[in-house]
Amino acid sequence: MSVFHVVDDRFRDLIDENADFEVLAEGFAFTEGTTWHPLERHVTFSDIPSDRLHRWFADTGETVVLRDPSGMTNGTTYDRQGRLLMCEHKTSSVTRLEADGSVTVLADNWQGDELNSPNDIVVDQRGGIWFTDPLYGREASTGIVRDPGLPFQAVFHIRPDGELALIDDDYRAPNGLCFSPDMARLYVNDSKHKHIRVYDMDADGRASGGAVFAETLEIEGVEKYGSPDGMKVDAAGNVWCAGPGGIHVFDTAGILLGIVLTPQFPANFCFGGDDLCDLFVAAGTTFVRLRVAKPGHPIFSFD
Repeated sequence: MSVFHVVDDRFRDLIDENADFEVLAEGFAFTEGTTWHPLERHVTFSDIPSDRLHRWFADTGETVVLRDPSGMTNGTTYDRQGRLLMCEHKTSSVTRLEADGSVTVLADNWQGDELNSPNDIVVDQRGGIWFTDPLYGREASTGIVRDPGLPFQAVFHIRPDGELALIDDDYRAPNGLCFSPDMARLYVNDSKHKHIRVYDMDADGRASGGAVFAETLEIEGVEKYGSPDGMKVDAAGNVWCAGPGGIHVFDTAGILLGIVLTPQFPANFCFGGDDLCDLFVAAGTTFVRLRVAKPGHPIFSFD
């Protein structure tokens, strides 16, 4: 049985239709936050309800606990110096893991009010950090139940000088985000609206626009579990976004090419492996891998 749902024949160029998922680790509560390290060849991923960060090593196939507790970390990525950045649901903060194991808080409030729950995170070529701030970390299944910190849910930017800037608060549940390969576009999805929005990036790293780019809709014949969540681009600029039944793949014009049908709820994923053709997926209680035919877009080379 194929793990792909083809909508447009161009999708066949991106996938190996004979490929299947390989379970790399299992027995988790709810996996999230996958990030590939190209130099050390490992994937860091989170298990939010269990309050742990895990790391899977490509060379050995071993999975170890990286942080316990983890502040109920969700999304992760690396900065330009190769340090792990984390969105902590429990502490409502964006943090950085230092070489000595200590944790530095980069953002935890907006104009004196606590952030809601930073969710997913990316870094631009200047070292600026962009993250979403919905309410999921204040809900029972993925956080600690408490009142909102802010009266809105938004996208924020931590500028290279450390200043926090509000980018857009016109969201019901901002979640995954990613840049186009040329950094000319910033994509942000909204789990409640079930769509992806796109911003234009100027030469100074400022975002403008925010029009709807694509919708992640339920497709007949495809499982209905899941909604817009983790999001990445491949080397050609196609947008891969977690959605109902799996990972929805759109071309640069927002046309749906097809869906990678994941074995469980697809919360997040990343491209990895030496050729960036390994698709690592945080799928419910499992952490799995699938080979694809075309590479993902790499994270930036570390300074």
